[in-house]
Amino acid sequence: MNRSRIWIQILCLPLLLMLLGGCARYTEMAPGSVKNVTNGKASVLVESQALSVALGKDGFVPPSEYLIGPGDILFVNVKGRPELGSPVSNGGSRVDGSGRIHLPLVGSVLVNDITVVQAEQAISEAFQPYLKNAWVVVEITEHRSQPLYLLGQFNQPGTYYMDRAQTLMEGLALGSGLKDTANLRSARLIRNGKTIPVDVYRLLQEGDHRQNAWLKGGDTLFVPDDKNQNVFVFGAVNKPGAITMPNGRLSLAQAVSAAGLDETAGHPRYLRIIRSLSPTQGQLLVVDLTRILKGEALPYALMQGDILYVPRSGVGSWNQAISAMLPSLQAVSAVLQPFVVIKYLADD
Repeated sequence: MNRSRIWIQILCLPLLLMLLGGCARYTEMAPGSVKNVTNGKASVLVESQALSVALGKDGFVPPSEYLIGPGDILFVNVKGRPELGSPVSNGGSRVDGSGRIHLPLVGSVLVNDITVVQAEQAISEAFQPYLKNAWVVVEITEHRSQPLYLLGQFNQPGTYYMDRAQTLMEGLALGSGLKDTANLRSARLIRNGKTIPVDVYRLLQEGDHRQNAWLKGGDTLFVPDDKNQNVFVFGAVNKPGAITMPNGRLSLAQAVSAAGLDETAGHPRYLRIIRSLSPTQGQLLVVDLTRILKGEALPYALMQGDILYVPRSGVGSWNQAISAMLPSLQAVSAVLQPFVVIKYLADD
């Protein structure tokens, strides 16, 4: 036997043993094979689509003057006669839940949703049967009807009360600044249970004053921390839900592995990702996970808040994919990125 034939047998022996043992997961590439991977020729990305939502103007323009509402405390002086005005011992007259204040002699007077000048006129008219040309002065001693809730990574979170029309920037300043752990990209403005499309990061870091929306009584500003970062995996997996990103890093293959790919039903060749870049911008991505698993593409890094969907069918539109995801998204809507909530859950 010549020397070259011996070397051929030696080199072929591991491959023969591997095939006989059935340990190769992919027949296209045997374990131990070496293949050069370049970003251009073997990209994992199949499709990318940029999305955006309109800024949160929502038609709200604050009134030029403060409007009285339930909870406000008014001090009323009637023609220099303190016994007819607000009780000094109580600090004034509190506007009740129906928007009325209660005064001696005239009883209740409706002052809801009007200015101080209009309240003076309404109270004066109430006293008209008892006092001719009643002179009335009204002063708001405590503004309590337009709360602003600051939650999360504020230096001084809590409930604040607006005494005039204020912007998002002014509202953020009420909390005495933000902590170093604040995650501005995930910060959100919530109004009437809906997330408003404004980007706090672009407002504070890039000076984009188009994001400086007007605030409304009852608004909530929520700024989460940057510690608990997750991605979400749904579809043909054994353990759907949130997957933690250790130190803010996680690859596509690691996330799917943690969720447990259902190899009998899933189609990882058409895996879909909804990515939030900000509360107003996002991306729809289709990636081919099988290229990574075969060693044909480099690992694909995920971003915080990415939503992964392993389809059960290899063919389908984005509308079909999102429809299939909606029940899962609704179940975890409180912890999703603002863009996803605004774009897909705003009308739910």
